[in-house]
Amino acid sequence: MRHGRTHVDMASTTRRSPIWQALGIFAELLLTAAAICALYIVWQMWWTGVEAEQVQNSTTKSVNWSDPGKSGGAVSVAKAQEGDPPAQPENPQYGDLIAQVYIPRFGSQWHRNIVEGTTLEQLNRHGLGHYETTQLPGQMGNFAVAGHRNGYGQPLGDVDKLQEGDAIVIRTKDYWYVYHYTRYEIVLPTDTYVIAPNPESQTAAATKRMITLTTCEPKYTTPTHRWISYGELKYWAKVSDGVPQELTTTDSSGAVKFAINETPSISSRIGSLDKVAFGALALWAILFIAAAVAWRWPLLRAIRLGERRRPDASIYGGLLRLQPGVAPIRWLLLMILLFAAAVALFQWTFPWAAANIPFLQQMSNFVAVPQQ
Repeated sequence: MRHGRTHVDMASTTRRSPIWQALGIFAELLLTAAAICALYIVWQMWWTGVEAEQVQNSTTKSVNWSDPGKSGGAVSVAKAQEGDPPAQPENPQYGDLIAQVYIPRFGSQWHRNIVEGTTLEQLNRHGLGHYETTQLPGQMGNFAVAGHRNGYGQPLGDVDKLQEGDAIVIRTKDYWYVYHYTRYEIVLPTDTYVIAPNPESQTAAATKRMITLTTCEPKYTTPTHRWISYGELKYWAKVSDGVPQELTTTDSSGAVKFAINETPSISSRIGSLDKVAFGALALWAILFIAAAVAWRWPLLRAIRLGERRRPDASIYGGLLRLQPGVAPIRWLLLMILLFAAAVALFQWTFPWAAANIPFLQQMSNFVAVPQQ
């Protein structure tokens, strides 16, 4: 005689032993850790660059500087000026936007802001940082700046591609300073002579108008050294006269155009992730309440009534079972929760970890050398 309730066979009702369940949870923890590590790499290599671009775009919009490219229209070639170049700005304060830099060798979309100061606060979000004790653009001596080589938009990620004679163009509010790349060297972080007024001879007075770019070496591991790139001033020009020849191109009709594409990337328009995280949680809450009202918790009810076998212990399985509704809705709710968790890692956890955990601090590739 058969009872009214049909049971599944013995094999399907047998739960795994506690040891195997513990191993399963341990495996879930390992996979979670691996996923977090992968997300950290994505954050470090990509999202920090998006945030840096957002901040730089906002900074550029906040200052009253003319558009050298005239929004993609025809431009004039700024002629080289005679005499000593003027120094600008005169008295920059920490955090001020002092210049923008263009290096055609790095591509038509490469341009970065230069702000006053070389702390991580500046380098992580504002592009390049000017060593406060060094000279200003065009001055006799050494205009020295620092920038990340990896992560945070990797502004100096391609310094190893520079070739002798390549243009390094600095633009302040009113002037262009066109330097040409001369050489590089790899030094220890303590070799402060590289940002001295005369890095070629510390005991001698400055005789050249130089630019020095400092960044980390090696690129993808703990930066034990610094990659130093040098350049010398070729000429200066007025922004009101147009654009330096080095930053122009000629189209099929013979019109001279600004060669740099300053259009913000699509990813830089996303905005702050805190709104995304809270929005995802709000969506989850709305769907959770709606599913609870419409279906309640059919899976938990089936387990309680014996219609479904009691599941093994599982982190993600448990989270899935706690979601109301039918199976597709439960999976959707779980995916929204995991998405919100990933966004929270990007917005709050990873920045805190990079700033406070020693080995992650090293991975952030601090690139400045001590100032004398």
